[in-house]
Parts: sequence; structure tokens; C-alpha cells
Amino acid sequence: MKTFISDFNKLVKLRLTLTVVFSASIAFLIGAKQQGDIMWFNWLLLTIGGFLVTGAANGFNEIIEKDIDKLMKRTMDRPLPAERMTTGQALVLSVFMGILGTMVLVKLNFVAGLLSVFSIFLYAFLYTPLKPKSRIAVFVGAIPGALPPLIGYFAAFESLGFGLAYAAQNESAIVITPFVLFLIQFFWQYPHYWAIAWVADEDYKRAGIRLLPTMEKDKISAVFIFVSALLMIPVGFLPMYFGFGGWVFTIVSLLGGLGFTWYGYKHLVERKDESAKKVMYISFLYLPLTQLVLLFDFIPFK
Repeated sequence: MKTFISDFNKLVKLRLTLTVVFSASIAFLIGAKQQGDIMWFNWLLLTIGGFLVTGAANGFNEIIEKDIDKLMKRTMDRPLPAERMTTGQALVLSVFMGILGTMVLVKLNFVAGLLSVFSIFLYAFLYTPLKPKSRIAVFVGAIPGALPPLIGYFAAFESLGFGLAYAAQNESAIVITPFVLFLIQFFWQYPHYWAIAWVADEDYKRAGIRLLPTMEKDKISAVFIFVSALLMIPVGFLPMYFGFGGWVFTIVSLLGGLGFTWYGYKHLVERKDESAKKVMYISFLYLPLTQLVLLFDFIPFK
């Protein structure tokens, strides 16, 4: 049983899945604050549905990448390449999680359910096959990677209409807030994943995967990491600019963006795995910290 639980955790990429669920749940609470009513049972349904949908997408990803995972040190112990789980077993689990998770999210909100299906498709069946073929995979993967805030935010509104009656009173609450949350997470992924790609480049090479902008650990790739980190400064001002982020959030976001930029610059100068790891570590801190602060410093549209 312990082995199955361990293998299941690896199949669904537990830490990544929990990060995604955290992002969606924070967005749900922001949407609920906009309405003035937090329905905690719906929040629980979102976390369950989000976990299942994300786990399904990661399961499909590992099924498709089974042979590639055998070639990389950091992935060869996953249940499929290590042959502790069959492809059929992984497929049944992933399909079951995908269907059940989508049903839960559709029950909360129709648009949230549609976005979850779109996210599975983009991540598992477009981004995953693109990884060994093109650097554009990072851009494609950033789209489903930024959808959790949209899914979580819309899940806070009533089903089918996804708040259309509410939107008639204040369209900004339905359009601007979730789109800005999407943009923040979308742009965050570039320095995050390029830093990971730099650190894991040798491992990726064994599997024929090259995700760095130039496919090499060179100065141009380091420039891309630096510029993408620098962009987090203006992106962090968007909530205040559109009127739903307070000064506390803006200051924290600015400090986080400056930290991002500093370590991005240090990496541009040094271009070593150690400097790329620092960019990666600050990315792990930046997103959950700014999301939490925004939750407590959120200004609802009137």
C-alpha cells in the first residue's frame, strides 16, 4: 500500500499538483471576497476537483513521456519508467481523475469546468509532445500553467451563468480581475521554467529535450531569464493599476520583482547552475507569497 501511495504521488506530481491547487484556491477566495460571501463547501469542492484535474493532466504527461523519463536521472524512478505501474493502470487512473474532477468543477461553475478540460488538453496533448521538438513548448505550457487562477476565480461564481447577472452590475469583477491573475502567473513561468531548464539542461539533453531559448546555456539564454525576471516588476503593478490591489500587495510585489531581477542579473553575469538555482528558488517564493498578500489586500470592485 505504501508503494502504491508513493507511486501515485509521483504519477500526479504531488508537489506540483498542490501548488496548482493552492493557486486556484487563493483565486477562488478572491472571487468570493468580490461577491462578499465565501462558501467554504464550494472551496472544498474546488480543491478536490482541482487536485483531480491536475493529477489527471500530470498522469497523461507521464504516460506520454514514459520512454523519455527512462533517460533522465530525476525522472527514471517514476512508476512508469521504473515499471512499477503499467501504462494501462496509469491511463485508468488519469481518465478517472480527469472525468471526476471535471464533473466537480462543472458543478461549481460551467466555465471553470470548460477551462479545466482545456487545461488538460493543452498541457498533456500539446505541451508534452512539443517538449522534445520545439522551444515554443515553454510558451504553450505557460498557458495551462496560468489557468488555475481563472478556474479558481470563476468557480466562486454561480454555475452556468458564471456570474453574468453579477457581471451586468460590474463587468470589471468578471473580466479584469481573473485576467490579471492569469497574466501574473503566465509571465512568472518564464523565469521559473527557464531557470529549471538551465539547472537540468544536462539531464534534458539525455532525453533530447532543449527548453532554453537558444537550446544552450549561453549568454542569450541568460538574457532571456533576466528580462523575463525584470518583467515581473511592471506585471506586479497591474492589480493596483486596475484598482483591486492595495499598497501592501504592491510593495510586496515590487520587492519580489526587484529580488527576481537582482538574481536574474546575477545569473546573467555568472551564468552558472548555482546562480540559476537562486532564480528558481525566488520563483518558488514569489508566486505563493504575492498571491497570499493579494488575498488579504484585495479591494473588491463596487
